[in-house]
Amino acid sequence: MRLATITNWAYGATVVLTIASSPTMLLASNAQQREREAVEQRYRLDQATTMLGDDIFAMSDRARQYLNTRDATYLVGYRAEAAALKSVEGRIAHIGDAGASEGELAALAEAIKLADLLHDEQRAALTAHEKGDDVRARQLLFGPEYERQLDRAEMDLKRFRDRLDTRIERQVANAADLSQLWKRISEVVLALTALLVLCVLYFVFKQRVLHPVVKLSDVVNRLAKQDFDAEPPEIGQIDEIGDMAQAIRIFRENGLERLRLEAERDADRSMRDLLSRMTQRLQGCDSMDDLKEVVGRFMPEIAPGLAGRLYLLERRRNMVVEACHWLEPVHSRPEFSALSCWALRRGVPHRPAGASIDVPCDHVERPQGAPLDTLCLPLIAQRETLGLLYLEPKDAQGDSLTGPEIYLDILAENIGLAVANLQLRETLREMALADPLTGLPNRRQLDQLLEVQLAQAERLGRDLGCLMVDVDHFKRFNDVHGHDAGDTILREVGRVLATSTREAGLAFRYGGEEFMVLLPGFSADQASVRAEEIRQRIADLQLGSEAGNLGPVTVSIGVAITPLHCPPDRLVRTADAALLRAKAMGRDRVEIAQQRDSFAAV
Repeated sequence: MRLATITNWAYGATVVLTIASSPTMLLASNAQQREREAVEQRYRLDQATTMLGDDIFAMSDRARQYLNTRDATYLVGYRAEAAALKSVEGRIAHIGDAGASEGELAALAEAIKLADLLHDEQRAALTAHEKGDDVRARQLLFGPEYERQLDRAEMDLKRFRDRLDTRIERQVANAADLSQLWKRISEVVLALTALLVLCVLYFVFKQRVLHPVVKLSDVVNRLAKQDFDAEPPEIGQIDEIGDMAQAIRIFRENGLERLRLEAERDADRSMRDLLSRMTQRLQGCDSMDDLKEVVGRFMPEIAPGLAGRLYLLERRRNMVVEACHWLEPVHSRPEFSALSCWALRRGVPHRPAGASIDVPCDHVERPQGAPLDTLCLPLIAQRETLGLLYLEPKDAQGDSLTGPEIYLDILAENIGLAVANLQLRETLREMALADPLTGLPNRRQLDQLLEVQLAQAERLGRDLGCLMVDVDHFKRFNDVHGHDAGDTILREVGRVLATSTREAGLAFRYGGEEFMVLLPGFSADQASVRAEEIRQRIADLQLGSEAGNLGPVTVSIGVAITPLHCPPDRLVRTADAALLRAKAMGRDRVEIAQQRDSFAAV
């Protein structure tokens, strides 16, 4: 029962008992009032009876004293009192007004009649005295008949008082008994009211209010201090206290949920900060090696429970090859065909043992028993697949993949963009450092690599050969066959130089129809042999164009070796001087630098 209902019932009962006690108290008061009225009536009747007795005996005494003393004072007093006497009816009515009953008045009437007879005899005695008949007067006032009448009047008054006392005592006793009865009833009602109030106070306020409130107060204080480990007591009361306990329980649950959300928010913020830092580092990568280091360092922090590999796609072989790994993954091969992974096939993340059943990838070793929970995330940028981000549980015994998958998706996207940017940057770098016609490194890359090769040769104490190659009569080919034919000749010469230096050496397009070949560690004889091979292979070319056969193509080659023929800083100019000498001597030949070429290059 709810406290409000209990309180209302208790209040109603208290009101009823209070209302019930009021009539009893009024009745008790009325009984007491009747008791007082009976006593007052007795007092008034006593006074009236006393006055009557006083009238009878006092007038008798004054009359007798007058006869004995002849003192006129007594006579005056007697006549005054006689004049004040009322009639019998008046005196009876007076006593009746005082509360005497009919029976009592009937008994009193005899006494009043006797009083009147005595008054008559007193007046007769005084009249006889006035006439001088003292014997007659004394006989009337002092005779035995007069005495008998006095006694009879006194007896009648006494009987009246006795009957009056009996009645009044009975009325007072009845009134007292009734008053006591109603007083006891009112006391019982008041006691019941007080008992009800005390029971309500004890049961409601102590048992159902005070004790639960004390328990809830401690919980509320702990909850106010953000101590959500405080467990609200189980209060099964279906009342306001029960509602309060339920509200506190809901508040605690909301607090726990808020803490959980705050923890998730903090973890989310930390994860986003970590992803942001990783993304910034990925954007700042200048090479694939930088990207591998960034991925290898950040992935264990982003997904500490997951081991994995970063794969890059080799389009030429349609294979994915490991670029880096972390936390020692053991279930996926370092290299496999792109068709072995369902994520690469479909272009979407693939988790075979996740919430839904799916086909496992062929590149993942499947242990006996339950399928391994792995995650394959394709690296896609601009709708182009670039590689794969593979993840597996760190614990070999674990069968569940844990980790923030949504962040892993974002991470895979960022890594894909970084790989795409690096590949684009590499392409642009190659385009900037490579000759677009022949595919050979251009003059810019030559300047960079030449310094490196010269420094290495000087540090290692080895020779460095340089071949300056020039296509003979190239302007004539352009004039006769057109520039397309000239471009064909340059591409074929570049191809020959590239294949001739694949194992050792570097070939460059120097400018126009001139090419350069660097031969690290080559002696003069070895460089001369390699130059002759190149010249012969070019002379053996059979080139044609839309205008027909281009005829024989020949080249002139100048060979210089540092430090044999010149200092390192004069290597190119010395080889160029040898080339000029080969052209001057008839072209289609190889000339080795001489001492004078070194001086001529200055």
